[in-house]
Amino acid sequence: MTTAREAMTAGQPYNQFDSELINRRVEVRQKLQSTNQLADNKERNAGYQELIKDSGADFFVEADFKFDYGWNIHIGDHFYGNYDMTFLDTCPITIGSHCYFGPNIGLYTPVHPLNAKARVADVEMGAPITIGDNAWLGGRVTILPGVTLGNNVVVGAGSVVTKSFGDDVVIAGNPARVIKAIDNGATGDAAAVEQWPDLLK
Repeated sequence: MTTAREAMTAGQPYNQFDSELINRRVEVRQKLQSTNQLADNKERNAGYQELIKDSGADFFVEADFKFDYGWNIHIGDHFYGNYDMTFLDTCPITIGSHCYFGPNIGLYTPVHPLNAKARVADVEMGAPITIGDNAWLGGRVTILPGVTLGNNVVVGAGSVVTKSFGDDVVIAGNPARVIKAIDNGATGDAAAVEQWPDLLK
């Protein structure tokens, strides 16, 4: 028999008042309330990682970080998240490696019915969000349920991403659209990359 947690994660209709789900939301809320107050970066980020399903090496998030369950959050290596991120992880949120998120980022997987009677009846489901490697999201970006972004995508500040996009593009706006392609080959910003080590001296 499928549990409410399994149905929720699979994007199927589920009972949000299931005891397992309620207990987990309460647990996460309580732990995040204390973890977000920790001034020590290592201690705070260790607290976040204890609640997240999996995260890679070099994980760093500023406070406050909020999410529902943590069960469905998957983050690759070398992740930086700025202040006040909210991940609603009804369904899986998968983030690749070398991703940088600005402040006030919202990743929202829950889907509520358009039909008012269904909403009143508390029908809930969701759709996953997937973000590839090397993404850069500007401040106040919102990504809606079911969106997949490819590798090397840059999302302009304040954008609302309502649909999926492939690799190597800058997207921006509400709803977000392609602004320009990015040359990540040998002719792109190769000169700047070559000069970067000198800037660190």
